[in-house]
Amino acid sequence: MAGLIKREDIDEVRARTDIKAVVDGYVTLKSAGIGSFKGLCPFHDERSPSFHVRPQVGTYHCFGCGESGDVISFVQKMDHTSFAETVEKLASRIGFELRYEDGGTGPRREETGRRQRLLDAHKVAAEFFAAQLRTPAAATAQNFLQERGFSPAAAAHFGVGYAPQGWDSLLKHLSGKGFTRDELKLTGMFSTGSDESRFYDRFRGRLIWPIRDITGSVIGFGARKLFEDDQGPKYLNTPETPLYKKSQVLYGIDLAKRDIARGRQVVVVEGYTDVMACHLAGIKTAVATCGTAFGGDHIKIVRRLLSDDGTGGEVVFTFDGDAAGQKAALKAFDEDQKFVAQTYVAVDPEGMDPCDIRIKRGDAAVAELISSRRPLFEFAIRSTLKRFDLNTVEGRVQALRASAPLVADIRDPAMRPAYARELAGWLGSDIDDVMRAVNAAVRRAREGGQGTEAGGPASGRGPRHRQPEPAPEPMPEPAFSRPDPRDPVARMERQALEVVLQHPGLLDAGQWERFKAAKFTVPAYLAVHNAVRAAGDTGVPPAQWVEQVRQELPDALRALVSELAVTPIPARDDEALWQYCRDILNRLFELQVTHLKAEKLGQLQRLDPAADPALFQQLNRELMELEMQRRALRGDM
Repeated sequence: MAGLIKREDIDEVRARTDIKAVVDGYVTLKSAGIGSFKGLCPFHDERSPSFHVRPQVGTYHCFGCGESGDVISFVQKMDHTSFAETVEKLASRIGFELRYEDGGTGPRREETGRRQRLLDAHKVAAEFFAAQLRTPAAATAQNFLQERGFSPAAAAHFGVGYAPQGWDSLLKHLSGKGFTRDELKLTGMFSTGSDESRFYDRFRGRLIWPIRDITGSVIGFGARKLFEDDQGPKYLNTPETPLYKKSQVLYGIDLAKRDIARGRQVVVVEGYTDVMACHLAGIKTAVATCGTAFGGDHIKIVRRLLSDDGTGGEVVFTFDGDAAGQKAALKAFDEDQKFVAQTYVAVDPEGMDPCDIRIKRGDAAVAELISSRRPLFEFAIRSTLKRFDLNTVEGRVQALRASAPLVADIRDPAMRPAYARELAGWLGSDIDDVMRAVNAAVRRAREGGQGTEAGGPASGRGPRHRQPEPAPEPMPEPAFSRPDPRDPVARMERQALEVVLQHPGLLDAGQWERFKAAKFTVPAYLAVHNAVRAAGDTGVPPAQWVEQVRQELPDALRALVSELAVTPIPARDDEALWQYCRDILNRLFELQVTHLKAEKLGQLQRLDPAADPALFQQLNRELMELEMQRRALRGDM
């Protein structure tokens, strides 16, 4: 077995890894001031970004849920890997060779963590399938792609492959690469007989799409039937595995994530070929679910990439025009409230999906489909009306009862009357009757605890009629009371710690000594100040030094260090930053001088000058020196 990773190598990996580059693989970050970035927290669902990253000190902190740490803890939590596996993964990322205690060596391929072994197996399998697509045996698969307008270059771009018709082609290939039977059982790429003695390929004679996570790692496969004698379903996906959770997977997210973040748009389509068609037609924000409906976990992924904080963005759903497609659209409408971004639906008049549109009408028609999108609530209203016979009075009354709550759900109250008028026209009913029905639905929603909220013109949606969500569980009480932000002394002590943790290089030797000698009064900040003093050497890289400070504190206060280390400093450029840091430290030092002056004055007042004239003169000199220091700190001299 491998020994423990050497502590100095862990520190080196932490210092040399760009935490922003790593976090960018999961969260869309925006500038939040000099050297600071923020985005939607990946650890809890939120509407406004409260997740901050400061690369210079290698630290992240969420001001919403309190999650914090360094690049190692971030990857651990996001990828569910052990500490050692995470360090090994990050070391591989930067090309750093780790050393181990007691003469141990790094884990060999057979000894790596289970997750990495599964990822390796999927990577090798994807390469195998892609290579098989280029063989004569894959002629049927090649023809399938060609008929749908996908060139070999397009197939290669998406990693499309072919699973041979044999029972054990992939099994032999992966076994030959050193993967064990126990490891392969966990991949979902193989099936077993009733007595489990027979072990064979799950995908046989099928076109294969590798399914990747947001970082680009292959975690599963989707397979399309090609031959009539295949008794399986038309599409067969990887089952649930330690890597593959279908409710958390979006096909194409690895290719689309940058464009989603840049364009503040995501297009949700229904299949693998639709994603390919959209991307090739220039709609590079397209993704698809994998064998399941678009749900809550998918929304969390999309919202983080969109930076869904109310400043814009749109989600466009495309569905087939058939009954199943309309049902899927209405299900998406049920999830609409979880977005701040505007939601749309794009349905082709002839009911074709993006792949068919591209085949028959070309790339421009795919782009036109997306540009012709309609607000999702409009689509939901009109789809509801289709369920009723509007040629009868009874049908119109029932349709109004069913659709009025949808209009009531529109968040922007200025848009509600406009859609009420639209609804009246679609029904052929009197506008006053429709408005009364809508207003009654609004009142019922409020009485049920789900009152409609006024939103901006870009919102156009309101709360759904549903049971109130349970209140979140309270955060555990910290060991130290939270400092009162209204207390000017507490605020000044906090700001001084922010400066020192984020920019220790701005302090010269004299300032460091004065900072160490300062007396903090707020218990939590006093503990951090003591940890800063105990951490000692600030000549190490900032990320390593902040971690040293963290390690000097109990668990209850380590998140506070991360919070202080990422809090944006109000400065627009380097000169303003230097001025701000200097002013904050001077205020801290001035407060210390004021405390000393008060002590000396008290001592002086208690002293009889005649009894000890020498001490009386000394105290007066010290008071004069302290006053000169105070004025110098204020810039009065």
